[in-house]
Amino acid sequence: MRLIADSGSTKTDWCLTNGPSSQVNGQWSTLTTSLSTQGINPFHQSPSCIRQILIDELVPQLPSPAVVDEICFYGAGCTKEKSVIVEEALRDTFDSNPRIFVGSDMLGAARALCQHEAGIACILGTGANSCYYDGMDIISNVSPLGYILGDEGSAAYIGKRLVGDVLKCQFSDEVCDLFFHETHLDGPTIINKVYREPMPNRFLGQTSQFCQHHRDNPEIHQFLLDCFTQFFVRNVKNYHRDDLPIHFVGSIAVVYEAELRAAAISLGLIVGRIIKAPLEGLIKYHHPDNHP
Repeated sequence: MRLIADSGSTKTDWCLTNGPSSQVNGQWSTLTTSLSTQGINPFHQSPSCIRQILIDELVPQLPSPAVVDEICFYGAGCTKEKSVIVEEALRDTFDSNPRIFVGSDMLGAARALCQHEAGIACILGTGANSCYYDGMDIISNVSPLGYILGDEGSAAYIGKRLVGDVLKCQFSDEVCDLFFHETHLDGPTIINKVYREPMPNRFLGQTSQFCQHHRDNPEIHQFLLDCFTQFFVRNVKNYHRDDLPIHFVGSIAVVYEAELRAAAISLGLIVGRIIKAPLEGLIKYHHPDNHP
């Protein structure tokens, strides 16, 4: 059996696959069991904490008997230096001596989106990231730099620009008044939440929902186009591979698909697949019948 994981800092989605089960219209299908635990991030959690999550939350959900032969774990914080922490925790948890691979969430997104073909893979959620992928590994990655210096196109970036433009009266009075009325925010509250309270990126990401509700407003529409244009110009264009399709995973990419595609077209770029989460694509990628 193969265990595949897509992990963020808040939640980890797991899938236990049991190989090909049948052929439907010439295509393989797979028996799967979906599981869920709290997020695993070796950048923020100690090895003992990660092992405890696996023992307390994952193992009790596994069907019995279930011999796990292989584990493919993709997660936030799983850099080359930190991935060994997750690998050792997984090895300590399973006595079946499974083959273990631990990769970054960016690699997971790339494999889910591009499979075994070259392409540009992007994540657009609360944060943002991108890479040039050759069909197996990440060849180049423009650093996202976080929501203060970068993360163009993300919910936090859209929210940061939105509240800044509202407070500096860059929108019409109508749009500014509507923002304050619907969000129940004012200037001092915004300043306090951004500069004095924890997790300002999450607060800014939440304020970006105002744009979703008013995306048909010409001012908001143009604002969104500019946000996504900045993502393409400051990230994707740096790979110098305008010939490759650009694929996306994440809630922001799904919600703003029309604006995202419009911004790409204005730059002569090609947007391919847009999906909300990578796990289904990772199941396909790791299927034994799906290797070149």
